[in-house]
Amino acid sequence: MYYYPAYVSVAQKKAMAERKRNALKKKNPGIQPVIIEGRTLARTWWGKSWNRNLEQYADYANRIGRGRSYVRHGAVLDLKITPGTITALVAGRAGAPYRVTITIQPIPEKQWRRIQDRCRGRMDSLKQLLAGQFPETLEAVFTRKGEGLFPAPEEISLDCSCPDWAVMCKHVAAVLYGVGARLDQDPSLFFVLRKADVKDLVSETVNAGKKELLTRSRQKSSRIMEDQADLSGLFGIDLDKGAAPDHPPAKPKQAKKKPAASTRPTARKQSAHRAAVNKGQQKTVPPENRSRKITDAAGIETLFKRRTKRLTQVAEVIEKSDMDPQKVRNILFRLVQLGKLERVSRGVYRWAR
Repeated sequence: MYYYPAYVSVAQKKAMAERKRNALKKKNPGIQPVIIEGRTLARTWWGKSWNRNLEQYADYANRIGRGRSYVRHGAVLDLKITPGTITALVAGRAGAPYRVTITIQPIPEKQWRRIQDRCRGRMDSLKQLLAGQFPETLEAVFTRKGEGLFPAPEEISLDCSCPDWAVMCKHVAAVLYGVGARLDQDPSLFFVLRKADVKDLVSETVNAGKKELLTRSRQKSSRIMEDQADLSGLFGIDLDKGAAPDHPPAKPKQAKKKPAASTRPTARKQSAHRAAVNKGQQKTVPPENRSRKITDAAGIETLFKRRTKRLTQVAEVIEKSDMDPQKVRNILFRLVQLGKLERVSRGVYRWAR
């Protein structure tokens, strides 16, 4: 004589699971139940791919379907994903929920490196990766049976506290489908589970982009005036490298000074100075008035302040300083950003304040 359990409707199963979930939440407010809205078990690429991967193996295909109704009815009361492990509580006929533990091996190192190599230069951003927005060629790489991101049956260990003799009971199957629903909410949990750094799949593209920018920054453009100014703003340095301007600016005409009431003292001084030079006599300059080498940004500012109506070339500033030429250019670029200097043409500046 065979015993058949009494029929329980879908509504009754959902109500029963909800009562057990509420009772468990009072004891453990931190539980994370799996709630399926509608009939669709997974909606995103990661959730669907997880479920398809399990269903493509003959070891699981005939038995995993037992968990679909369980997860739809809300029987998975709690599900947590940690590195290499899935733990869950599933409501059953018994009063206390059954404990399910699923252990998944990490992606083998060689396999992970091959996947990274195939992703090199194809992955635009981490956001697109987690959204499942990538070329179809990468989708084939990720889902390749036994070689992709998703685990094979031999990489999965299953355990449930229920009395069912089957390795994959309906409680375990419900949890596996629950993982697909959880990946809909947070795809990054997949990489946590497989102990893989999701950033490894986009780092090569990012590094390649940085190298390309640095290469471009070293190339001199023929469009020096506007293009070089844009590059200066991008990289935070002056790219003039002290080169002389193609067309040196004409020296500004200085206004003629009105002669003083009497020009005789000036004429005498000039005559005396010429006489001293002709005799080989050198004029003595006090130590405090002798020119000193510029050693910092303040010295460069002072140089330009004294020449408010004159233009100064980068090469002249470098000559008058004891600093590295590139440091001088960086200081000049910073003064331009602050509005203290005005760039007249390539390699030529003047005090703007």
